[in-house]
Amino acid sequence: MSVPPAAAEPQATSSHMMKTTKRGRPFLKDTLDLFATLIVSLQLTPHKQFFRTFPHSFSTDEAAQNLASLKFSQSNRGPDPREPSRVVTTTTTTTFSMTREMAKAMCQHFMDARLIENATDPSSNLFKDRGVYQLTPKGLHVLERFISKNGINSDHLQPVFASQPICIKLLHLERRSADDEIIVPQSVITALFRRFVGRQPNYPPHSDKPLDAFQRYNERSKGIALMEVTDRAQPLQGKGQVVHKHCFLAVTALEWLCDFTSVVGREEAAEMAAQFVRFGLITLVSDKRKNNDCDHLYCNSPVMQQGEFRCTAKAIYKITDEGRRLAHWDSSRPLGIQDSPNASSANLATERSSVEGSVESGPDTKKTPESKIHRRISMAEKLNVSYEAGERKSSKESNTDRLRYILEDPGLRSLFREFLRGNFCEENLAFWIDVQDFKKKFNITSSAMAVTPASRPGNRNTPGQAAMEKHHESLINTAFIIYNTYLAPSSQCELNIDHGLRNELVKYLEEVVTNLTGKAFQGRVEPEQANAFNATQLQTMIRLYERIQTHVFRLMATDSVPKFIKTPKFLAMRNWVEDFDPTEIDIQLLTSAPTSPPGLTNPEEVGGAYITISQQASEREHRQHAAQAAAQPSASIQQS
Repeated sequence: MSVPPAAAEPQATSSHMMKTTKRGRPFLKDTLDLFATLIVSLQLTPHKQFFRTFPHSFSTDEAAQNLASLKFSQSNRGPDPREPSRVVTTTTTTTFSMTREMAKAMCQHFMDARLIENATDPSSNLFKDRGVYQLTPKGLHVLERFISKNGINSDHLQPVFASQPICIKLLHLERRSADDEIIVPQSVITALFRRFVGRQPNYPPHSDKPLDAFQRYNERSKGIALMEVTDRAQPLQGKGQVVHKHCFLAVTALEWLCDFTSVVGREEAAEMAAQFVRFGLITLVSDKRKNNDCDHLYCNSPVMQQGEFRCTAKAIYKITDEGRRLAHWDSSRPLGIQDSPNASSANLATERSSVEGSVESGPDTKKTPESKIHRRISMAEKLNVSYEAGERKSSKESNTDRLRYILEDPGLRSLFREFLRGNFCEENLAFWIDVQDFKKKFNITSSAMAVTPASRPGNRNTPGQAAMEKHHESLINTAFIIYNTYLAPSSQCELNIDHGLRNELVKYLEEVVTNLTGKAFQGRVEPEQANAFNATQLQTMIRLYERIQTHVFRLMATDSVPKFIKTPKFLAMRNWVEDFDPTEIDIQLLTSAPTSPPGLTNPEEVGGAYITISQQASEREHRQHAAQAAAQPSASIQQS
């Protein structure tokens, strides 16, 4: 790769092995990135097999050859660390190299994640030697997101996007960074179950005409396909005929979870279904398996004792009364009441996740839990650009509310970050989030540290004191990582903030560093200088950070949000906010159980769920609705 001398690009070379889970598969993020890189490098063309032609497909040999020598380049623009006024482009080239057998194993992981399928036999779960493969709707969704995120030219893939269904909404379940296992607090099970069963019971329509691929996929996306199951009367046992409503096949449930969520493989899908059993949301109706076959039983035993899910071909489950209540199928449910498994009215006052505190940076933050609920429900309308016409607030206040909502919603926040990155001001959001997390950590034990007397010589610290001191050291490091990253002169992500605010912070640090170390402050805080700070001085740092945070919040609300809400990607996502919003009604933190599953060592990883929207699929559906609406008046004219 040749680069003009005037715009020389810093390059770094590194090598690492792909991390694998205890199940033997690569971490999901690596799997998705490698899959998308492979597909972008392939030419998806028609392939013949068994006297049939499969468009936009690839063969086993083509996949193996490309994976044997695969390159992916990614460019990022940012300020030059040595000269902040100069913008440089840093290009990172990732090279994958693997044998044919390893390439086949990697493609098997793609199949397990439901990114590709056997074109001749979609029900097959094995990646074969001389097979022909096509992308699944989920695979197209992941590919579209990858192309958009990395700014890749995808002209050669447009026919694929136009001719095959795309998963409009994909539910992502957050994973532990250590082992890539899904974090499953009750809030995630709530979001997952509501997405699984849909807003209404999904009984497939009876139609004389066979549905095309788009219609079939659209029907499935509404929720798991349901049926009625009748138990015959047994007079000898005194049992009459029983009709079970809202039933589904266990195998169908696993396929749905793999197709519409970030779950990888049937085993992981079965563990999620076992959580539904655990919470009493579904229950077994019948399982007429032969020879007492127990090879397909899954029970997530480390987390629960009573959560078995049977994955045999004959197993049938049904939605319970509790499941129907949680799904909000009852239209008489009062507006504004939030539910979760085992939820109670006390949960309405439960503190929300880390971003709930985010609204502290904006004005008007002291609200009761009830007013929070009311505000969150109405925010879906406020995201609409045309909402200003009927609202009493000024546009500035409206954009402040929009920004709060964006910061609280993981999907919107991720989209907003991408937008800011494209406008070279991502550091504003990054700083805001880092300070928010820093404040949370400080509130854990810093108040105790501030009043703890210094240990006298000869006295041993208690384990509690040692733990607090370690926490204090961590806080100091965090505080000055934030300073050196965003606020120090010529820092890599230097914020563009008010001159008076910057001077006030620098003046305070100058005073403290000089008094503690006797050395002049040079604009950056070195580790040996940072270690001398105490809890009270850190508290002053936080107050200064909060003022800068408020400034950055207002800057994003007045400058970035008005532009962001007019982008096509945001408009595509906004169309689905009321359909399914896992941070509004669909996720509610519970107080009746631990906040993190057993084995979770990092308290910061509490789990969550968010939706990503396919822009191309959303636009296609919008065009179809417009065409249908245009055709209806002409049909009524002909009838009259």
